[in-house]
Amino acid sequence: MKLAIVTDSTAFLPEKIQKHPDLFVIPIPVILDGKIYNEGIDIKADEYYELLKNSQEFPTTSQPALGEALELYESLAKKGYDAVISIHLSLGISGFVRNLHTIVDAVDGLKILPYDSKITSMPMGHMVEAVLDLSEAGKTLEEIIDHLDMIRDNTYAYMIVDDLDNLVRGGRLTNGAALVAGLLKIKPVLTFDDGKIVLFEKIRSSKKAFSRAEEILGQRKKEIARPVKFYVIHANNLEVAIEEKSKLQEKYPEVPIEIGHFGPVIGTHLGEKAIGFAICAK
Repeated sequence: MKLAIVTDSTAFLPEKIQKHPDLFVIPIPVILDGKIYNEGIDIKADEYYELLKNSQEFPTTSQPALGEALELYESLAKKGYDAVISIHLSLGISGFVRNLHTIVDAVDGLKILPYDSKITSMPMGHMVEAVLDLSEAGKTLEEIIDHLDMIRDNTYAYMIVDDLDNLVRGGRLTNGAALVAGLLKIKPVLTFDDGKIVLFEKIRSSKKAFSRAEEILGQRKKEIARPVKFYVIHANNLEVAIEEKSKLQEKYPEVPIEIGHFGPVIGTHLGEKAIGFAICAK
């Protein structure tokens, strides 16, 4: 079996797999002041946050065209691939992975398996890396999907944002949660619940919110009861991400910890300076 792995540009991919011959990335568009940027192609994270500061309009994101995915799948069939696992941004944020199910039978000779990561960024990149490793190890499609399910079931993420306005205006969080946050002057800790971004806890200060996130990762680590990785993810806030990595490393010296960034698409929803914490089973 010759297996291709497709993902989208919201995945933060480890450097060692970025040029893997079996990996293909579909860019997701960001619209800023009427101009369309394809994430990872027309614009990088650093550039985006600078443009965002000076933008006149609230930025929006769009799904990739379904025809773009179909063209990619057709090209994979011509290259001799028998199957493709297409791992994408949570359905709770974008309907793209749902739409892919409408074209699973559109390419003769190619088995297309759309996969909802129920998350994004570094945890999604971890899933992509795991699939590539398992494919190289000669695992079957069933074995690979089973392992993917295990990772997804044992992945948790928590986000601390400066302002809930981006999430509310983008339709990714309820207005009620934002209203409560404003009234109580809280620092919300957000999480993914079945792929949707929801309010997890209301904390009174940034310092306490970060401490709580660090504590929650330790609790999840005990629950998972197998080897894990931690991720600290930032939206143009590297200094704080480095501080948080240091704190986590001191508390959990046995756990590997990596730092990454939110790209333009997720940065649009979370806003600049957001910090994410994630734990994933290996």
